[in-house]
This record gives sequence, C-alpha cells and structure tokens, in this order.
Amino acid sequence: MNAELKAANENEELWDANDAARFLKVSRSWVYQRAEAGLLPHVRIGALLRFEPWTLREFARQEREGITDVMGRLRRKPGTKA
Repeated sequence: MNAELKAANENEELWDANDAARFLKVSRSWVYQRAEAGLLPHVRIGALLRFEPWTLREFARQEREGITDVMGRLRRKPGTKA
C-alpha cells in the first residue's frame, strides 16, 4: 500500500455494525455473526465491535473476485497445489 493511501486509511473513523451492514448491504445480525465467527475483519474495543472501513472494502473486493469462500478461507485456483 502506498504511503498516501495508508495515511488516508489511518485517518478514517471506525465503523460500527450499522455502518458495516449498510456498506455490505446485509443485516446487522449478519455482521455480528460473521465477526464473532472470525469471518469478518473487526476490532474489539472492550465489549464493542468496530470495523475499519478499508478492511471491509478489501473483504468485499475479495468476495466479489472469488478470492475467498464463504468461510473466509483463500480459494485455490484450479490446477494449483495446496
């Protein structure tokens, strides 16, 4: 990541579950379930879950491109070894 993009990402405020759900176009309960299962990147602040916008953008990009499966594991391209 270049320095300018990294600085912009560090200045973004954390999102709550409502913000994350709105961005991903899913329910708030889906966000909590995936985060608690370790399938959605999040930051725990005490009992609260917060989300870094850039990590959710990357998560969505990987989902769109089929890089990860529904469990968040990296998919292997056909013909590649494990």
